[in-house]
Amino acid sequence: MKNNIYLIDVTNRDGVQTSRILLSKLAKTMINVYLDEMGVYQSEVGFPTLKHEVNYINANLELAKMGVFKNIHLEGWCRAVPEDIKLTFKNCPDIKHLNISISTSDIMIQGKFQGKKTWQDVKTSMVEALKVARDLGAETVGVNAEDASRTETDKLIEFAMAAKENGADRFRYCDTLGADDPITIYEKIKKIASATQIPLEMHCHNDLGMAEAVSLVGAQAAIESGVDCYINTTLNGYGERAGNCDLVSIILALKYSHGFEDKMHLEDKVDLTKAWKIARYASYAFDIPIPIKQVGVGANAFAHESGIHADGALKDRRNYELYDPEDVGRGATEHFETGRVITTGEYGGLKGFRHVYENLGIQFHGDGEARKILDLVQYANLHNQKPLTDDELRFIAKYPRVIAKLLKTSPGIR
Repeated sequence: MKNNIYLIDVTNRDGVQTSRILLSKLAKTMINVYLDEMGVYQSEVGFPTLKHEVNYINANLELAKMGVFKNIHLEGWCRAVPEDIKLTFKNCPDIKHLNISISTSDIMIQGKFQGKKTWQDVKTSMVEALKVARDLGAETVGVNAEDASRTETDKLIEFAMAAKENGADRFRYCDTLGADDPITIYEKIKKIASATQIPLEMHCHNDLGMAEAVSLVGAQAAIESGVDCYINTTLNGYGERAGNCDLVSIILALKYSHGFEDKMHLEDKVDLTKAWKIARYASYAFDIPIPIKQVGVGANAFAHESGIHADGALKDRRNYELYDPEDVGRGATEHFETGRVITTGEYGGLKGFRHVYENLGIQFHGDGEARKILDLVQYANLHNQKPLTDDELRFIAKYPRVIAKLLKTSPGIR
């Protein structure tokens, strides 16, 4: 049977670590909803060891139990130390999927641990943490080698084999500084995958502008070696420094690139037509504009001005376009209200609130029920620090008890 490519989106863990941005817990939840609708295999929801993440993660796990999420796995990230695993399950007892991480390169072992850990200590910590995670009920565990691209390949094989022998489901190769190139990554991943036969996970940063290329070529090496591959992505390529591997770009490359479309099979659940919707929401939630030339979803992705190009595209889009706007969920005409607008939010009143919800097709059984949802909407607006979207308003009305949980955070100050 042909091996598959699966997508693990890390926007809610790595994407939110983008410097100078913030993302509310409601927005993180909506991203999980949209990723699920898009058919993405797994979402790295955040940090179960952080106090301010606990209510949000537990609320999302509750939504999963309720069947709100149809396909997606919700996975937490923590350090590969036993103490973090124990705290994770203390904070979030229902969590079933984890990725555990530790630095593996000599430069990080020396620079981060300051001589307090050896290579053997790193490997031992990972194995002990992995065993604790399994003992406490984790259904799947991915093991991350941070700075894998600057770690000796033989050490990575040793590390991945130790992970596999102790129950890991995947080995995450982290190009933490975005230093890899397509040729060397192919050779390294081929060697690791062939030697270990453990499913590989590609986690690539974009410091040299090659995150998508490196991820795809690494995935190809894994597939050719007979193992599944999981590609880590973020929405619109958000992430630390120059960002991470862009979700939409990866899907488009797997579907339309002459080099990849027949070599690698992306799992069938992925729905590319959700791309436009999720990219726009991420842009709004992060308050970062989509670049005009962004693949698939940028304003110029289907724009033609040159006479020769415009003429060719009008005759047959295949002259100058690889795919249709409709393939990524674009093409519909958008309408904007230019008359009277009633909104609701942090300072909204009951009548305006009910008017807004009536326009969304939602009716309340009296002012008492409406008031309870209005209270949540006011807090959510304060939480988001921007107007709530129609989907957010619908979601709050549909799952008020869970929303109340995720809007609560406690700094733990006494």
